[in-house]
Amino acid sequence: MTTSIRHIAKLAGTSVSSVSRVLNNSGYASPELRQRVEAAIRTLNYTPSKGARMLRGAPSRMIGLMLPSIDVPFFGILAHAIEQELFRHGYQTLICSTAENMEHEARYISMLLSQRIDGVIVASAFGSIEHFEALRDADIPIVAIDRELGGIANDAVMADHEEGGRLMARHLIGLGHRSIAIVGAPAHSQPVQLRLEGMRAEMAKDGITPAVVAMAEEHSFAATYELARELLTSRPEVTAIVGTTDISAIAVIHAVQDRGFSVPRDYSVIGFDDLPEAAYVFPRLTTVAQPIREVGERAAQRLKALIEEQQAGHEPRQGIVVKIPVTLIERDSTGPVRG
Repeated sequence: MTTSIRHIAKLAGTSVSSVSRVLNNSGYASPELRQRVEAAIRTLNYTPSKGARMLRGAPSRMIGLMLPSIDVPFFGILAHAIEQELFRHGYQTLICSTAENMEHEARYISMLLSQRIDGVIVASAFGSIEHFEALRDADIPIVAIDRELGGIANDAVMADHEEGGRLMARHLIGLGHRSIAIVGAPAHSQPVQLRLEGMRAEMAKDGITPAVVAMAEEHSFAATYELARELLTSRPEVTAIVGTTDISAIAVIHAVQDRGFSVPRDYSVIGFDDLPEAAYVFPRLTTVAQPIREVGERAAQRLKALIEEQQAGHEPRQGIVVKIPVTLIERDSTGPVRG
């Protein structure tokens, strides 16, 4: 097993930040602390890795941004907001699109370490954190965005996805719908799962369970369009369809119309995100708006603060999760239950 500065910190009975100060020769470290750290280094026969050597260099003013995909409109908007906010504070951004592939994530992490990044903002497509440990061991500040990254990220910034799910269910139930289907993607997405939890919890208050939950592995218009077409054939009792994203909801609207039905007369349809396209699809999409740009800007600001705290030699603090409120935007794609 490769020795990391976390192993040194444990053996020396101190923090990773303190070990970093000794390695970096920056900030205050008492003679007694320095002796303990140096003794631990000798005991563990520690050879600095590329990431640890980075700690002794000057700040690079470069930030890594890892996103599952940038051809999905939500992540494109998010990336732009983060890049602009970081640029405003003098940082450059290396954008990594991981294609929701764990191997891609691991390879990008190696690349970012070689580029001497000062910090990382990441939306991981997976719950696994093992391949992020190299960043943690190099004491690189990490902010998770749009989802949590437990055990690795210092902070997380995200919309309140669970409350968004409750808002969608509450809106449809208020219009009299009781046979509600859910169509979405990707199935492994933490935000999508949180929206599902919120919907189920709200529906349960009225003794309702989803008529159908149809989830695709790929987040695309085509994948959710096919799920919606199958639903319309197999479950005629359904009167409302939830798209777990706006892309999913827009695909549902097209599937309904291609079958000769009308939205919202025959089927009410609701989405999540409030992408710019939501206001221009016909009929205009009712959706839960998450403040995408604010999420990105807040994540950039949190990372900037973490980097400055580390450079000032402050001890790591308890991480925080920032959940930003969401809002229901009622447009034309939802209406009272038919009949």
